[in-house]
Amino acid sequence: MAPSFVACDREQSFLMPPDAREWLPEDHFAWFVLGAVDAMDLEAIYGAYRADGRSRPAFDPAMMVALILYAYARGNRSSRAIERSCVEDIAYRVIAAQAKPDHATIARFIERHQDALAGVFGEVLGLCASAGLVGLNVVAVDGSKVSANASREVNVDYERLAREVIEDARAVDAEEDERFGDRRGDELPPEVSTHNGRQQWFKEAKRRLDDQRAAEGAPIPRERAKRVREAKRRMDEQLWTEVRANEAYLRFRAGGKDHRGWRLGPATTPKPYAPPEVPPAVVNTTDLDSRMVKGQHGFLQGYNAQAAAYEHQIVIAAEIEVVSPDFGHLERTIGAARRELAAAGVTELPRVVVADSGYWHTQQIQRLAGDGIPVLIRPESGLRTTPRPGWRGGIYDFMRRVLATEHGKALYRQRQHIIESVFGNTKHNRGITRFHRRGRAAVRTEWRLCMATHNLLKLHNHNLATAAA
Repeated sequence: MAPSFVACDREQSFLMPPDAREWLPEDHFAWFVLGAVDAMDLEAIYGAYRADGRSRPAFDPAMMVALILYAYARGNRSSRAIERSCVEDIAYRVIAAQAKPDHATIARFIERHQDALAGVFGEVLGLCASAGLVGLNVVAVDGSKVSANASREVNVDYERLAREVIEDARAVDAEEDERFGDRRGDELPPEVSTHNGRQQWFKEAKRRLDDQRAAEGAPIPRERAKRVREAKRRMDEQLWTEVRANEAYLRFRAGGKDHRGWRLGPATTPKPYAPPEVPPAVVNTTDLDSRMVKGQHGFLQGYNAQAAAYEHQIVIAAEIEVVSPDFGHLERTIGAARRELAAAGVTELPRVVVADSGYWHTQQIQRLAGDGIPVLIRPESGLRTTPRPGWRGGIYDFMRRVLATEHGKALYRQRQHIIESVFGNTKHNRGITRFHRRGRAAVRTEWRLCMATHNLLKLHNHNLATAAA
């Protein structure tokens, strides 16, 4: 007798179920995403369209948001791959209601509604809070280096940039004068004390310049010639900011007071400083906002993706920094988390915040503690067996004593489980190791969508577990 096989007739005609609800199981993630989007406030997106009904009809924004969230949750962030899935994948076809938006439409939708899509993170967090998944016993903060959509090989210095723009140097100078306006680089906050020296003023001025650029959210130009001109302008602006910060530092040293309140006079005159003739740094001509950051396996061209999560591994803050070290980001990340939670209707403060030694910042730890948020951070990294020079006594020894207790050890031990699991799932399981978009504002939206879909997956699994219980 001949062997028996299941029939495989590719010319066989068949009839699909007439109801799309029969295409997928009731507990499929696609249905959950559609329900979540129905519960979101998308007025910021709908408000961008004409209310008079004129012009060519656009795809329903709710459908587009659901399509993007489902794709991101599945690790699919390419607009071309999403377009292809709307033809080949049943779940995408259900979400798109048999529509087939092309890759250009998807990419333009993300670009046009960039800020509103970044706000979807807060909408998802609100759904998690409504489901009772937001508890703030232990909040863990950490950063992960993610590659930019740019090669480190296109980092160039000022001289090379100048050669490329020499033909339209006059136009660039006029543009710089218009762009700089009355902006200055010496409006430093009062907490910058003079005992930190000139370099601290430079770092603070540079940080404020980075924050100003982040607030502006200027997109990266598509044409290389425009990117090169913008890169040169930024390098000039950075050097100009440093010069202004030095002038402010000298004025403060000449007539100000130090951190103890003592007047500074001629005896404390700082060493002479001569600014370089040309900016000494390099800039990436593909993604001007990306930097060389130190990752787990060496340096890469990318961003420092910050996140804060609590014990259920729900992310409550997702932000982007352009500097490699985590130093100085603790207060900023916790502040972002508090704003996200407040918008979601959660006014409870974290009972304790844990972070690795790279986040140690004495003033920020003290300010957070003053606001009622205890912080646990090891003064030394795991590679050191002795305290750092000068890191003895006071808050350093106090933190060591707390972390030496059984309760302190138990709390700090949760850090790796909470936040490292989030990054491991994001990078290893979902394959998100490189950003697709360029520019800090665009990358921030992409990162927040990645973390929003992480929370959606957690919420979906929670609902499935609750229904099965």
